[in-house]
Amino acid sequence: MNIQKQIDLVRDWGAERNIIGRYAKATIHTQFDKFLEESGELDVAITNDKHDEITDGIGDTAVTLILLAELHGVTFEDCLEWAYNEIKNRSGKMVDGQFVKDTK
Repeated sequence: MNIQKQIDLVRDWGAERNIIGRYAKATIHTQFDKFLEESGELDVAITNDKHDEITDGIGDTAVTLILLAELHGVTFEDCLEWAYNEIKNRSGKMVDGQFVKDTK
């Protein structure tokens, strides 16, 4: 299944559960809290080197971000494009396993 179809299915799932959409009960704040919860679980999975739990955690955090974007009034795709446009010409170097951007 392609990524666009998967994102659309996540949106449908969120609307069916009144997280987003016309009858949304979630807010940008409650959805951000859910993102923090899921990212905390991902942190534990990474710390414990649990491959399947890491995979699940990455997916769960992506779901929360897709829905968070909707609650913010933009699409996840818009956010990703915005971020890519910010980084596409960025230069820097790897330091202790992390990319550190050059300061200009």
